[in-house]
Amino acid sequence: MNHVVLIGRLTRDPELRYLQNGTPVARFALAVDKGLSREKKQEMEARNQPTADFINIVVWGKTAENCANYLAKGRLVAVQGRIQSGSYEKDGRRIYTTEVVANQVEFLEWGDTNRKQGFDDSGLDFGDIEGFHPTDNDDIPF
Repeated sequence: MNHVVLIGRLTRDPELRYLQNGTPVARFALAVDKGLSREKKQEMEARNQPTADFINIVVWGKTAENCANYLAKGRLVAVQGRIQSGSYEKDGRRIYTTEVVANQVEFLEWGDTNRKQGFDDSGLDFGDIEGFHPTDNDDIPF
């Protein structure tokens, strides 16, 4: 079984290209946190060691165009796909590659998050949405 699910932040803006037949392909990399304890993370940072894995992602078709149009460095995304390995020759040396070919990319952050903009939803009217009844924070039991 070759199935990968990752959640991480883009390390660079997606690079969109088109094959000769017009098929879009986008490439980007994700920084995926290693899930270390606070102490271990501080120890690794003190030794200048990475606390995240950096995974190359390839995505095809309309999803590739959407990624290029709406994602940017630092955005949080979830990627579902498969691992693909390969190799090529450069200057007489064999170079091995490993990447995730994404079947699905979920945008977990859009633009500037509402919190970053000091978003205030108190003036929004949700009365047209069936089953929605606004409450104020004092009514929430937790």
